[in-house]
Amino acid sequence: MDEKTRATDLKGRAFDLPVDTEHKACSIKIWSFKRPHMRAFHLSWFSFFTAFISTFAAAPLMPIIRDNLNLTGADVNNAGIAAVTGTILSRVGMGSVCDVYGPRLFIGFSLATFVATQFWSTVMFNGKIVGTANATTAGWGNLGGGVTQFLMPLIFTGMKSYGPAFKAWRLCFFVPGALHIFVGILVLFFAQDLPDGDYREVIKSGKMLKARNWDVMKNGILNYRTWCLAITYGFCFGVELTMNNIIAPYFFDQFEMNIEIAGVLGACFGMMNLFARSLGGITTDMVAARFGMRGRLWVLWTIQTGEGLLCILLGRLSGNLAATIIVMIFFSTMVQMAEGASYAVVPYVSRRSLGVVSGIVGAGGNAGSAVLQAIFFGDSFSTQDGISAMGGAVVGLTLLVIPVYFPMWGGMFCKPNPNITEEDYYLADFTEEERAQGIADSVVKFAKEAQSERAADFRPKPTETVETVV
Repeated sequence: MDEKTRATDLKGRAFDLPVDTEHKACSIKIWSFKRPHMRAFHLSWFSFFTAFISTFAAAPLMPIIRDNLNLTGADVNNAGIAAVTGTILSRVGMGSVCDVYGPRLFIGFSLATFVATQFWSTVMFNGKIVGTANATTAGWGNLGGGVTQFLMPLIFTGMKSYGPAFKAWRLCFFVPGALHIFVGILVLFFAQDLPDGDYREVIKSGKMLKARNWDVMKNGILNYRTWCLAITYGFCFGVELTMNNIIAPYFFDQFEMNIEIAGVLGACFGMMNLFARSLGGITTDMVAARFGMRGRLWVLWTIQTGEGLLCILLGRLSGNLAATIIVMIFFSTMVQMAEGASYAVVPYVSRRSLGVVSGIVGAGGNAGSAVLQAIFFGDSFSTQDGISAMGGAVVGLTLLVIPVYFPMWGGMFCKPNPNITEEDYYLADFTEEERAQGIADSVVKFAKEAQSERAADFRPKPTETVETVV
């Protein structure tokens, strides 16, 4: 296509990737760092990666910290719960911040970074590949939970040359702190919120109106799909957070190995994020290409139920190190795939309240971890029995995927209503007055693109794409 016909952002810069009518990218060029799409892609996952490293930096050092501070088992369990519980409200708040101010402002705010990461990739990539984009940015971010399992023991070993153990483990935390500062500078000065520019620029241009905070929050809270997905996400991402806190100490105590080896084996759980969460997103996008949203829901239920069954098995293998490692790897793969499949559904719950929905569902992951650790990893269960019991809970609560129903697309067992369209569903979040004022104009474009979530036989015939790049 001639250079003059290429789509551009507000400053006249041509997009590097093919784009749709919302200027969302229609493909992912993984080795590209060009603005806006791929730069946002890479900075979003690296921000989350950094947040994961810092949040779970203490977990692999816990045997050292425990002995130095004379902590009891209950103290250690409560610390693990506190590490994830504090993020629940901040994730919900982050959703509103993203809807009103954009995803970059607070993207480094602990594990609430996840919400900004998912929001950012959702507004940058077309619905046909949003599952892959969301899963990959989140998965590579979650990878930090695995990296920190072996990174912090290595840093600790190095720091011991500068002082005794009680001083060395404290010095270790300067490393993730410095990494946060570095990433924050990159995000603030070298990226933008939306394909067309920053929030304030797009609002000033008249292409988008400033969101009304309470209306946005209300729509997200009152949509029951938000809460079904928040609970089910608590039993995939919540399981991952729980395992990040217990896995290295479990290997250390159960199999009597040193902290460095326990950290490396524990890292294997988180390292599956290198590909597994992306695999979940890719799988759901592939199935949706034929079966639409109903296919996405079936993929989510199947993968997460499999996760629960493997979790039950993992707890029964506590006397066999080799079998434990093998099952742990497959279990971790299913956990991450379920997370990727979850956030292939989340972007379609509400376009107006995308950030709020993402925040509540993300907070569900942290809440799930807090509940799991409090119930199964306190004094009532041994660690191996707690793992198996956690798997049973996963199987049971994943049934909440079944009532998730989109009237224009259907649900797992229910067919769609032919009298309801995508516009009907998404514009229902706006009053007639708001529609007349143009507040819903951008949502109309989204609704048109969302027709791809119909089963293949019921989609409109594709038309020639006007805004694209070669």
